[in-house]
Amino acid sequence: MPPVRVIFYKEDDGTIPMIELLDRLSAVGQDRCIDRLKKLKSQGHELRRPAAAPLRDGIYELRVRENKVRLRMLFFFHGREAVVVTHGLKKKSCDVPPMEINRAIERKKRYEACPEAHTFNWGPHNE
Repeated sequence: MPPVRVIFYKEDDGTIPMIELLDRLSAVGQDRCIDRLKKLKSQGHELRRPAAAPLRDGIYELRVRENKVRLRMLFFFHGREAVVVTHGLKKKSCDVPPMEINRAIERKKRYEACPEAHTFNWGPHNE
């Protein structure tokens, strides 16, 4: 399976939820998230537990740990060549809150309706 393109979801107002999360993380947390995103890029549909796991309705979680904090990046596949990261979160419990999955599902619907309006090409690490 060839690598996939990693896209960050962009809101109508131009904000990029995944960038907002990365900006709030420590340098170590940022590095771990970026490393996991690179792994997603290279392995795409083949990436499995413990790095990634399906949630529901076509939404997956990319899993990262920073000390005792669980970081999750929610994403979906757009065709065979792209993955769209809707947003990320720090979680305290074992499960991703249903509200966060619902948010990712809504963003997926908006993205699929108008990809060009909701695409932020992630870089410089997306070579």
